[in-house]
Amino acid sequence: MPGEGMMKLTKSERMELQRASKRTKRPGQLGPACAADPAAGRGTDVGRDPGQVGIAPTVTSVGGASVSRPIGWLGCSRATPDGYRSLFTQARGALKKELMAHLRRRRGMRRSRHHTQKTGTNGRIVDAVPISERSATLEDRAVPGHWEGDLLFGSKNSQIATLVERQSRYLMLARVDRKDTETVVNALIKHAHKLPHELYKSLTWDRGEEMSDHQRFTLAIEIKVYFCDPQSSWQRGSNENTNGLLRQYLPKGIDLSTYAQSKLNAIARRLNERPRKTLDFETPAQRFHQCVASTG
Repeated sequence: MPGEGMMKLTKSERMELQRASKRTKRPGQLGPACAADPAAGRGTDVGRDPGQVGIAPTVTSVGGASVSRPIGWLGCSRATPDGYRSLFTQARGALKKELMAHLRRRRGMRRSRHHTQKTGTNGRIVDAVPISERSATLEDRAVPGHWEGDLLFGSKNSQIATLVERQSRYLMLARVDRKDTETVVNALIKHAHKLPHELYKSLTWDRGEEMSDHQRFTLAIEIKVYFCDPQSSWQRGSNENTNGLLRQYLPKGIDLSTYAQSKLNAIARRLNERPRKTLDFETPAQRFHQCVASTG
């Protein structure tokens, strides 16, 4: 019987056989080239899968003992990732239907969590306008009315929306009961109506799914929404810096759902009345009120 000789080998003889097997160039190491081999489907007629063996046993002599050593499917001495990989064909990695029929479990291809989050529409904002399309006047902060926003998270799945005006660093906080896109967009629309239209010209947001319904926000407020590049939170630096200052009043681990909108307004007022070096030690409130006055 195949494999009986292996039981009679000593430990050193088994190790020698394993080392010899690793040194031997296995046909399975050819990877995708095996897919072009007309004989790649050998053995499928008896229902064997890529991990099974038994096409043409060979005999290997180790330490004077004869050991039956069957050749793996596709000519591999044992099941290898290349053996499975060689089953994939030119159709972008899809298994041929006739080969899939011989698999033990006829499931679709498994993919890592990271892969599924970055493919299709999952984790991707549809029709997102990249930050690279912002105008030059917006980039140099010469014109007021351009905002940066994000969600600030707390414990127990709680969050609030933070909005910072780029020129004055003026802060607005919005209570958000849930982080789904409908709830977040509704909260942003409600806060946008509190401002003169001249002071709400654009919004730059992270690529979180909470803004996947950005088109509804654009239609309601008539402003453009720009999205940062993936993993580039520094592109909304004013908002990131302000979120760091907010942690003095809203430390990590706190339940933000317990804060009423009036309490959030009081916290925003404290930050807006704090002098900033970047504003020549004026406060964001002073700068923002100057902008309001200029709009008439």
